[in-house]
Amino acid sequence: MASLAMGSLCKPSSLLYSGAVKPSSSLATGSHPSKFRRISNFDMNESLKFHPRHCNNHTDQSLYKRLTPPQAKKEKFQLNVTSTNNNPQFDATQDLINPMESAIRFWDVLYRFIRPYAAVGTVLSVLSMSLLTVQKLSDFSPLFMVKMMQALVGGMFMQMYVCGFNQICDIELDKVNKPSLPLAAGELSMTTAVTVSSLSAILSLATSWIVGSPPLFWGLVAWFVVGTAYSANVRPWLRWKRFPFTAAFYMLTARALVVPIGYYLHMQSSLNGGSALLSRPMLFAVGMLSAFSVSTIFFKDIPDIEGDRMHGIKSLAIKLGETRMFWVCIWILEIAYVAAALVGATSSITWSKYATIVSHLGLAAILWIRAKSVDLKSMDSVQSMYMFLWQLFYAEYGLISLVR
Repeated sequence: MASLAMGSLCKPSSLLYSGAVKPSSSLATGSHPSKFRRISNFDMNESLKFHPRHCNNHTDQSLYKRLTPPQAKKEKFQLNVTSTNNNPQFDATQDLINPMESAIRFWDVLYRFIRPYAAVGTVLSVLSMSLLTVQKLSDFSPLFMVKMMQALVGGMFMQMYVCGFNQICDIELDKVNKPSLPLAAGELSMTTAVTVSSLSAILSLATSWIVGSPPLFWGLVAWFVVGTAYSANVRPWLRWKRFPFTAAFYMLTARALVVPIGYYLHMQSSLNGGSALLSRPMLFAVGMLSAFSVSTIFFKDIPDIEGDRMHGIKSLAIKLGETRMFWVCIWILEIAYVAAALVGATSSITWSKYATIVSHLGLAAILWIRAKSVDLKSMDSVQSMYMFLWQLFYAEYGLISLVR
């Protein structure tokens, strides 16, 4: 049932916003002619070669390399945008000849399917919110560790659902913007993608329900709702990624407000059964995570302008232009860093004061120098800068736990 519901939300035909396209002869003779009757605004008589845009021209590419399997970085994908059947797909129901080889291949594809850089953000979010609740060493009890693992398992499964569902709905768009993703590249079958995403959502909600934690459960429910609304091809109320402010609302909910607060309250109950939602560290965390959430969701659209424009997505980057959008995102973070240093200056705890001031002013300087070196005419350079923003996001999760 979950797979059927997902299929109804991700209609290939809803990716078409203008024009009628005639089916090519290759589709007419294919094994699934009806499935790909109208799937692209491109010329059906041409095969277009797309090369994945990797972060390969800056020193911060090391993180990307660590998060991406070697074979994914070396492959060049020859795609015919009229069909996803031109590349060998991984189908868990068919690759049974060599179980070990199939298992390794499946985990490699699944690793890239869940978008590793986003998964790392989820892990750090749980750890950061957990550490915010710690006041003394005795707080690191076995119960604390169990509660943290509960939040981590539930969060990771929901992350898998959100990323998977997004790729299912955006398969034609990703052939232009992100052709190296497993589903867009034809490495993963649609059946397997829908199955993995559906099971991930079910396991996430089931985990939080079984452990009996209302904050964790409702936080993950909220993430499920906004994550579905962000990608689902159902108009006029869904497909939030089409509009800048609904896209920002999704990111704020998932990375700065409802979900992190759910982790925090879940962990608080493991220590003293109470909550301190308006504590100084928590308010600081919400402010900084909000700044990073808004900046990254808007910056993400800069290297995706080509595909978004083709598919009628009115991102803020399209409206403002690449250069203006780039510097808006940079200034959001620079202002946030200065504000963080000012908050740190008011701390009564000496080590927390100097750690907060020095770290945030240092990162502000590094961000400015890095931003000035970006070639906005090169999408590789812009994509590399986007990954660098995620590294700063990771660093901020650690710095949040130092605020007292």
